[in-house]
Amino acid sequence: MKNRVITISRQFGSGGRTIGKEVAVKLGIPCYDHEVIEEIAEKSGFTKEYIEKRSEDVARGSWLTGALFGREYAGYSAQDYVWKFQRDTILELAAKSPCVIVGRCADYLLKDEADCLTVFIHADMDKRAERIVKQYGERSESPEKRLKDKDKRRAAYYQFYTDTQWGIAGNYHVSLDSGVLGIEKCVDVLVGLY
Repeated sequence: MKNRVITISRQFGSGGRTIGKEVAVKLGIPCYDHEVIEEIAEKSGFTKEYIEKRSEDVARGSWLTGALFGREYAGYSAQDYVWKFQRDTILELAAKSPCVIVGRCADYLLKDEADCLTVFIHADMDKRAERIVKQYGERSESPEKRLKDKDKRRAAYYQFYTDTQWGIAGNYHVSLDSGVLGIEKCVDVLVGLY
């Protein structure tokens, strides 16, 4: 029997990570986010810092840059190896027990491997900008620029490794606007759907 897993994809600043953790607490199941990075580091020998940079982003520049950047003779980059360890880790975690997995293309990786509820959390730019300033503080670049840059890199990474478009509502079972509904209501909806 396949385990019930909730995967949460999210726009940067939408509160998706917080929603995932709270859903897991209410359901009494594990939530994997940064824990996936720790598992990958342990198995792969890459540092956590390197994996954090490479586990949801592609090389900056054009799509072609991402496709060719840092490739060895066999055609693989270090990022490709991180992807492989990430994929294997997510499959193992989902096979072990019911859980919530935040980000890292888990929705795509588990679509045929688990009883998977795929979720996309989004919010408008103003709400997300307000949230990241509260969460991460002011920076020299504008919050809107940070949001656009992070979302663009997530979308490029997702496209590169899944050949699927990130953030399109039709690719998920549920798409929730945390800016309108609020974090707690999103949590309640997902707990109810579990």
